[in-house]
Amino acid sequence: MGYALKIYEVFRDLGEDKASILAEFVEYVESRKAATSEELKETELKLKAQIEEVRKELQLQIEEVRKELQLQIEEVRKELQLQIEEVRKELQLQIEEVRKELQLQIEEVRKEMKEIEMRLQLRIEEVRKEISETKASLVKWMFLFWVGQITAIVAILELLWR
Repeated sequence: MGYALKIYEVFRDLGEDKASILAEFVEYVESRKAATSEELKETELKLKAQIEEVRKELQLQIEEVRKELQLQIEEVRKELQLQIEEVRKELQLQIEEVRKELQLQIEEVRKEMKEIEMRLQLRIEEVRKEISETKASLVKWMFLFWVGQITAIVAILELLWR
């Protein structure tokens, strides 16, 4: 027995019209409920199918984006490699220039050092000559001093012995 019949029997005492209207309403709701369940199942199946389609589309789009990004990354890597090579070449050129400049400066310093060494050798020879001359002069003056001293001592001894 359906709910409509039960409601009709319960509310029959209030009046046949009211009870029949109430029973009709319950029948309508029950029929809508059955239809709604079927519609809900159909809608659920449709939604699942649409969700699956959207997932597939998203997967395809993700794959496309991934491929595009990989291509862009590869392009950027190539560009960076080229830039790195350019910088490396520039640095090598600059290093070579610095080396050449340093070699020139080292050669200049070596020349200056040789000039200084030659001047020092000349000055050393001059100083040696001066030292020898001073030595000779000192020996000469020492000889004269000793002769004077010996003469003075001999004169003092003669005076003392007389």
